[in-house]
Amino acid sequence: MSKSLELPDCLYPRPPIRVPPSAPTPKITLYLSNLDDQKFLRFSIKYLYLFKKSVSLDMLKSSLSRVLVDYYPLAGRLMRSSIYHEDDDHHSKLEVDCNGEGALFAEAFMDLTAQELLEPSKTPNDSWRKLLYRVEAHSFLDVPPLVIQVTSLRCGGMILCTAINHCICDGIGTSQFLHAWAQFTKDQKINPTMTPFHWRHVLRSRDPPQVKFTHPGYTRTKPTPQVDLRKLMQSQPLVATTFTFGPSEVVRLKKQCVPLLRKQTTTFETIAAHTWRSWVKSLNLDPTLTVKLLFSVNVRKRMNLPEGYYGNGFVLACAESTVKNLITANNNLRHGLKLIQEAKSILDEDGYIMSMIDLLEDENMNLDVSTSLVISQWSRLGLEDLDFGEGKPMHMGPLTSGVYCLLLPVVGDANSVRVLVSVPESVVESFRHHMMIKESWDKDDEKNNIGGYHAQQNGCI
Repeated sequence: MSKSLELPDCLYPRPPIRVPPSAPTPKITLYLSNLDDQKFLRFSIKYLYLFKKSVSLDMLKSSLSRVLVDYYPLAGRLMRSSIYHEDDDHHSKLEVDCNGEGALFAEAFMDLTAQELLEPSKTPNDSWRKLLYRVEAHSFLDVPPLVIQVTSLRCGGMILCTAINHCICDGIGTSQFLHAWAQFTKDQKINPTMTPFHWRHVLRSRDPPQVKFTHPGYTRTKPTPQVDLRKLMQSQPLVATTFTFGPSEVVRLKKQCVPLLRKQTTTFETIAAHTWRSWVKSLNLDPTLTVKLLFSVNVRKRMNLPEGYYGNGFVLACAESTVKNLITANNNLRHGLKLIQEAKSILDEDGYIMSMIDLLEDENMNLDVSTSLVISQWSRLGLEDLDFGEGKPMHMGPLTSGVYCLLLPVVGDANSVRVLVSVPESVVESFRHHMMIKESWDKDDEKNNIGGYHAQQNGCI
């Protein structure tokens, strides 16, 4: 586990500037689908990139201005829909005023080197927020959808931090935008590899709504569980924890599941099941409590969305189990893994995703996070391959660590996955123990008599 580092303050040689699109863009009001407009997405996805060599700031600003011609909603501003008149940012339908105001771009300097930041960046703390310009705003709506800070380092390297509004796009969309920006930085005459499709009406809910399935990840009423894990998380300091799983470790985890699971098992499913089980074990919960795992699933193909669809094209699948059934020793990972696969499979049922979209017409519907671990998959988005002309990053990850669990890429090792999640201070050692108790994996290998198992049989990566 990497040691965290308290960062010094950034020095700002000048105030941040607005970077508008370099050519006229459509002056429209962009509809947001129910998948875009969920309350739990009203934040910005904050990425941190560490580069050994810096790129010209003028080039970055010029190429940003060019890429915003195609990605013009990021140069606009969020606002409440005109059909709503509420004053609460969290209880009104949102849309995007595509007015071309531009992204916010800040330049800074920090008296550290890229090498000094490399290992600590893997377990960031709150002080890392200094690497992204803080916008003084009265509400979430007053923050530009795209905020960027480029921090030059003493060694000639740079840190790039971006805050991209989650209501406008998901992880796939952020990667698409960042790669387009990098392409234009290297050559502004190049044709982009993918054109964004901004219209969200392809995911418009039906009138009247037709909710024909149960959706256990959501609740209309405020949950009153026996234990509210969110309150537990807020009751004490959270500590960022990170674990890297290489191909051999993934195979060893999969070996626990071979006798009962005939279905192809992915690396994501395996690591998600192991992390969920370890997380629940470390919290020492009532065995009768029902716990949930909410995890993101890309539904672009399932919904036949247009190529380059630039909205939130994912839903949260939900696996649920009692604590006892999830952590029973002789279950190994099989129980949790089977539930994850079933939660994914139900998304293929005819009408299920549209039923979820219709469900979200009810503004009182909320994601049920009271007894849930939420996992987001960043490790297969190509985020670590970003190159503005001076080489790929030494490191990429989130700016800060939160209670949402992230599966992250490992720069330079496409077959490994890094797990990052913050847990209450009192359970850090327990969580670390359950995540990395490799001795028990070996015993399971011997018990199941599957020493000859190979990764490719079960789709290791």
